[in-house]
Amino acid sequence: MNLAFISHPSCKEHRMGTHHPECPERLYAIQDRLIASGMEMLLTHYDAPAASVEQLARVHDRDYLQHIFDSAPQDGETLAWIDGGDTAMNQHTLEAALHSAGAAILGVDLVMSDRHHAAFCGVRPPGHHAGRRNGGGFCIFNNLAVGAAHALEQHGLERIAIVDVDVHHGDGTEDIFSGDERVLFCSSFQHPFYPGTGADSTAPNVINLPLPKLTDGAAYKAAVESAWLPRIDAFAPQLIMISAGFDGHIEDDMAHFNLHTADYGWITRELRKLALKHCQERVVSCLEGGYTLSALGRCVSTHLDELIGHA
Repeated sequence: MNLAFISHPSCKEHRMGTHHPECPERLYAIQDRLIASGMEMLLTHYDAPAASVEQLARVHDRDYLQHIFDSAPQDGETLAWIDGGDTAMNQHTLEAALHSAGAAILGVDLVMSDRHHAAFCGVRPPGHHAGRRNGGGFCIFNNLAVGAAHALEQHGLERIAIVDVDVHHGDGTEDIFSGDERVLFCSSFQHPFYPGTGADSTAPNVINLPLPKLTDGAAYKAAVESAWLPRIDAFAPQLIMISAGFDGHIEDDMAHFNLHTADYGWITRELRKLALKHCQERVVSCLEGGYTLSALGRCVSTHLDELIGHA
């Protein structure tokens, strides 16, 4: 069964200024690599719907949502900054953000209806730094959290494992689900590093892995095998969701991990094994970080190959 690839044209129109690392070229690099690798033939493409305010409000305060809607520029010359200088909106950002969150919702619907065993949301802006009352870190809405809340409320799931492999702590996702026993949240990240959170988390449903700079594949695998995999196995999730950030790659200059493409293949493969065991292969993955274009393309292609199960 082909893997669902969900995106929307507006995701390539969101721009935050010249030379910003979170740029439309990221999606073009992924597209080019999928074609070159032959992966494109194994994907079924879907246009993401726009998430509704009601769907967003499951994870974001309505005052924050209103702030985002009110801040959205109406012309092509304006950038509206929503944080200290990392995250901006142009005239297309609101549409892109709504469809990025909607992609996760569609991904959940596709795997829960057994139309696909796995779905990847190739969208931007990313989401894992967006909390209940704030955006930031290039994120507007928490796409994956919106999808997880949809799975809990509309599909009646009782156990979802969210695994964040971005090099930055998924502070927004933790803010939203901390203490929610229906969600097991696992986040690995360079520490100390932006956003400076996660090392002192105490919620019983949160398993954070703060790791030092220059962490390589062997050290990463050892930490994941010790801290995550047994807990996810014991949790027996009905759905696994992945915040798929690839900025820990050795070629990515946004951070200081020394992971390789094969390391991202390994963690994807391990998560798919758990999905095969516990939840009929059901996995929904959402793009987060990854800013060196060639490495990003290779990592996403490998990630998708592992999700399909052909690697």
